[in-house]
Formats: sequence, C-alpha cells, structure tokens
Amino acid sequence: MLKAARWRVLPRRRHAHPAAEARAGRFDGDRPRRRGRGVRWGRVALVALACAATFALAFWISLPSAAPLRRGHPPSTALIDDRVAEARAARKAPRRIQQWVPLERISPWLQDAVVNSEDARFYLHHGVDEVELNLALQRAMDEGHLGRGASTLTQQLAKNLWLGEDRSLLRKAKEYVLAERLEKLGKDRILELYLNVVEWGNGIYGAEAAARTWFGKPAAALSPEESAVLAAMLPAPRKRNPRKPSYRLRVRAFQVLSLYGMYKQLSPAALADARGRLQGLIGPR
Repeated sequence: MLKAARWRVLPRRRHAHPAAEARAGRFDGDRPRRRGRGVRWGRVALVALACAATFALAFWISLPSAAPLRRGHPPSTALIDDRVAEARAARKAPRRIQQWVPLERISPWLQDAVVNSEDARFYLHHGVDEVELNLALQRAMDEGHLGRGASTLTQQLAKNLWLGEDRSLLRKAKEYVLAERLEKLGKDRILELYLNVVEWGNGIYGAEAAARTWFGKPAAALSPEESAVLAAMLPAPRKRNPRKPSYRLRVRAFQVLSLYGMYKQLSPAALADARGRLQGLIGPR
C-alpha cells in the first residue's frame, strides 16, 4: 500500500510596493532615474548661467562710453531731449538757453555750494557713495521711498546725459555702471560737465545761463549768497524761482549758505555778512 504523499505548503512571498522597496534601499530601478534627474538639473543650471552671462555682456556693451567726453562737450543730453519732447507734445516752442564755459570760469563759490549740498563726499567716492547709499536705504525703509540723497553728482550727471527721468531698477543699474565710467574722466571734468548741463529753470541749462538769467552776471562773478540760491534750486529747478522765492527755496538757500561755515570756507564774520545779503536777495528764512 502506497503511503500518501506529504505536501508542505510554502508560505507565499509578498512583494512589497516599489515605493516601500525604494525606502528600504532594495529597489534599484529608481537609481538610474535619480542620476538622470541630476544631469538634467546640471544642464538647466549651465543654460541659466550662460543666459545670465550673455545678458550681462549685452547690458555692458549697450551702455555708452564716457571717453568722448574727456575733451568734447555733449551736443545735447537725454534730459534736454526729454524737455524738447514735452514742449512739442504740449504744442509749445522748445526753450534752450545754454552757454558752455570751462570750470575756471565758474565761481568757486558755486562749485563749493553744489558739492556741499548735493554730494559732500564727492572727492572721496568713486562714482557711487556706499556710505550715503546705505544711509539713504535706511531712510527709505523708514519713510517708504528713496530720496535724492542716494545719488552722487556723478550719478546725477549720468542720468542727465544718457538716461533722462525714467525711474526703474534697470535705469538705476545703468546709472551705477555709467557713473563708474564717468569717474575715469577725473573729478574736475565731472564737475565741469555737471555744472554745464544741469537744469536751472525752464529751458535754462548750465551755470553760465543760470547766472545771466537770474542775476544778470557771468558765472565767474557769482557771490556766495547767489551761489547758495542756485544750489538751492537743484532739487526742483523748474519749481523754484529766485525772483519769486518760495518758502522751500528760502529755507534751502540759508541751509546751503550755512554749509560754507561748516566746511570752513567762510569765516563766522564773512558768513554773517553773506546771510544779511541773502536776506536782502530773497527775503528772510
């Protein structure tokens, strides 16, 4: 009699879910895919880097050179062109009064007044004043807007020459680059350019035109108090009129005049005399 066969039932092997196998480190199917993903991200990073480099190079090349200004004078500026376009849009005749003069024919009092009030660290920075910029950014955070104090004379010149009144982060970036290019001309040439193209009233550009229009004399003959008035106009040159001095113009002019004393450019006695003449010129503070 044959013995009955003895069968042993083996336990059924359970196959884990691929995700569980991957977590346990037993599923190799995902490993090549991980390496492929890393390669793809590397390629994306390289493409992004190449695009950024191309943009930076194109940005750099697109900006004008300051070299022609080393000896030549600009026939016009972006700001003047903007004013001409504004006048034509309003169907008015464009106005432009300007007479170029070398720096030695501009009163040292006006030179000092402009530097003192607009960019006291002009001779210390290289186009962008990081100290004043940090202070301006802190004020902007406190007040909610960026004031004029963030721009040096060199930056203001770059804006007047090439950028106009456009307000954008891209324009500010261009301003920084152009300011560095202008610095290669030297401080005296930068100041000469600035004082010959800056706006000093409706259609009035440069120190010579401003001095003759507002005071009936050449720029070389400007006094400390007259120079203080012109410097006080710069924050709003088309709104501040020396013949009809507003409260803000009077306050600012006395402030600029006081800077002569702060920087030891006028003695206390000479400063007191200049204050008296300024009061006779535009009225009390």
